Amino acid sequence: MEDLYTNIANLGFPIAVSVYLLVRIEGKLSTLTDSINELSKAIISLK
Repeated sequence: MEDLYTNIANLGFPIAVSVYLLVRIEGKLSTLTDSINELSKAIISLK
């Protein structure tokens, strides 16, 4: 049973951190995509 707790402690924390970072990055990527699309429209309107 101690081995199970050790495995959860060793693997659970890195998985939780990875999921947290992926969720945060997803929102920023969405914002970045919107900004790039707006920039493309602005460049097209200059021509």
